[in-house]
Amino acid sequence: MTRPIAARNPFGALATGPRRPVLTAAVFAVTLACGIAQLAHRPLYDAVVRDAARIDAGEWYRLVTGMFFQDGWVFGLVSNLLWLAVFGTLAERVFGRAKWLLLYFGCGLFGQFMSYVWLNPVGAGNSMCVVGLIGALAAVVMVASRRYGVVPPVQFRIMAFAVPVLAVIDTVVHDNHGLPALLGLALGFLLLPAPVKVAQQ
Repeated sequence: MTRPIAARNPFGALATGPRRPVLTAAVFAVTLACGIAQLAHRPLYDAVVRDAARIDAGEWYRLVTGMFFQDGWVFGLVSNLLWLAVFGTLAERVFGRAKWLLLYFGCGLFGQFMSYVWLNPVGAGNSMCVVGLIGALAAVVMVASRRYGVVPPVQFRIMAFAVPVLAVIDTVVHDNHGLPALLGLALGFLLLPAPVKVAQQ
């Protein structure tokens, strides 16, 4: 059994997936293009936003398009793309592309659906997709020492264990990011990368 090693960046130590985050870059580009189109032609937003009344009328596509457009407009677009660039790249390196797709769009669609039926019937944004990735990465940190022999810095562990707590609080206060984060956490445990032998530092 290998002795656990300390790692300043456990995701870097466990990044066995593709070196180039091609999938993250592709989704980033599509989301950016949608955001620019929305800003250039503001009526477009009304045609694609998650809207419970219109979904009830049969426009189910809004549950999907709601993941590519932003109800926060310029600020929402910039901040959500930054989060996607950071956590999307990390998750793609750790989980690989197939699992990344499941985590990102699975959690995003789940968040859109729960918002539609309960939490927030009108809105849009890819932030619920990103918090799914954050939840999955938190699962990796939680088991990094036992499963991979990598001891993350204490601040990483605190943040990882804070994710489910904050997600529950978020749901209690009727925000729509908590549930996809919890789903990401659960899927993260199910999709954990296989243990690899990490070089001693």
